Amino acid sequence: MVKHQPLQVYEKQVFVSFVTGIYGCRWKRYQRSQDDSSKWECTWFIILCSSFLLLLFWAYFWLVAQNDFNEFNWSVYNRSGEWRDETIPILASTTVGFSYITFLMILALFHISLGQQLNLYWVHKVDVLFCTALSLTSNHQLTQVFCYQSTAPFLHIGALATVTAISWLVAGYVVRRERSMLLIYVIILLALYLAPLTFNCPCIMDRTSLRPRPDIIGRRGAPMLAPENTMVSFNRALQHGANSLEADVTISVDGIPFLMRDRTLRRTTDVSKVFPARQYEDASFFNWTEIRSLNAGHWFLESDPYWTVETLTARDRSRIGNQTVCSLLEMLRLTARSNSSALLNIRKPPPEHPRSRNWFMDTLWAVQKAGISQKRVTWTPDTDRGRVRGLQQTANEKLSVEEIRQRGITKLKILTCVFLFPREYLANNVSVTVYPVNEPWLYSILWCSGVPSVSSDAPQVLRKVPYPIWLMSQNAYNFIWITSDLVSLAVVIGIFCFQKWRMSGMQTYNPEQIMLSAVARRSSRDVNIMKEKLIFSGAALITYTTENKWLRM
Repeated sequence: MVKHQPLQVYEKQVFVSFVTGIYGCRWKRYQRSQDDSSKWECTWFIILCSSFLLLLFWAYFWLVAQNDFNEFNWSVYNRSGEWRDETIPILASTTVGFSYITFLMILALFHISLGQQLNLYWVHKVDVLFCTALSLTSNHQLTQVFCYQSTAPFLHIGALATVTAISWLVAGYVVRRERSMLLIYVIILLALYLAPLTFNCPCIMDRTSLRPRPDIIGRRGAPMLAPENTMVSFNRALQHGANSLEADVTISVDGIPFLMRDRTLRRTTDVSKVFPARQYEDASFFNWTEIRSLNAGHWFLESDPYWTVETLTARDRSRIGNQTVCSLLEMLRLTARSNSSALLNIRKPPPEHPRSRNWFMDTLWAVQKAGISQKRVTWTPDTDRGRVRGLQQTANEKLSVEEIRQRGITKLKILTCVFLFPREYLANNVSVTVYPVNEPWLYSILWCSGVPSVSSDAPQVLRKVPYPIWLMSQNAYNFIWITSDLVSLAVVIGIFCFQKWRMSGMQTYNPEQIMLSAVARRSSRDVNIMKEKLIFSGAALITYTTENKWLRM
């Protein structure tokens, strides 16, 4: 007689094992649980969400900050003394960290959707804490309100699509066990629906209110196409439609104004080969004969700071390789011949410099000898206003309207990172120049904001922007906003209704029927093997019983 033992057949849950295994290192069935998650694990889920949001903020910042990569590298050079592209390791680590935290977030949401207990593995907890701390220390200075307000309509659509898609997981969790989560989700959804009320995007305006195209100032010429502050660079800027030229001025020890951005000559000349013992010396303590003997083009061909050398012809490379340090007089004569204007960033000599008291007269001598009208020369910084007469002066910092009136300033030169919108300046007839502006999207936003001029390292790029990239009336945006909200609401309601119907349908079945039907449908190799073992064991038992009977007889 064969004794049948009840067989308990488990359906293989490969996906659940994958989710719980990677998230909490729980690969076996007995390690998993569908009980409510502990408060400690819920706290870790909140930390994970916070880390994800911080890294999302950080990744978005570096995506927008492509406009300022050169400024960032230059600031690092001033601290370390070595020129290298520091954005590459930052972008690589940001990509890895954001991908890792996003993957953990997806696994946690699948836990919630599948009704599994949250139990983050301790290694992941250490990594999440590290990413959170790093994001907090990096983001405390990033108050880029301008960037977020300017791209707010696009960010809103992306956030709306994401929250709407998450409704599938939230609905499954709410219907299965936890109704309180529904209130949190509804609050987030309503806040997102009403977020456009706080937007102040400059490109949402009537086309008739659009101001003239901002003038483009070639910042140190066209430094992406030729070495900065050289004659080739300034010529390239004018050829690509620059309205003005900007240069950094330093006074040599014998009173000749020349163009140099850095304090030393190491980065942009071959001073380490010609004068190795003086390579760390202040550039202003060299005389003009020594400065003129240096090559100012080889560094550009060797380092290729903008990855543009491959696009140059052999003739251009030869010309760039023979460049020398440019004097202020040469640059101003080129400006006068092209009927352009000049913006000069003067670096005063240190107190021990022989020309520390005569730097102004040295610069004024170059302006007068170049034959350019003083009205077409702008001077920064705005100190020594009593001596600088006839020349226009601009402040190199963001000031309030009251400070501007007190100091009698009519022009401002402002970094993009501290610039918001110039409405208060425009109302008081203050001309604003924003720098650096190298990306078409930023140029378009500043155009819509009413900025009269921008200073750019890439005039060859901005010349290809004849009109703002996107411009929308308030009525058109209101239509898009309301339509997207209604579509999102309809999708969310539909998902919740479908999830409730699906879960209620599953609950009407008898659990025993579900098990039997699963066994009946299962035709896998494992089940067949178990059946064969049962048959063989039964046959062996019958044979054994029969043999015993024959022996007894």
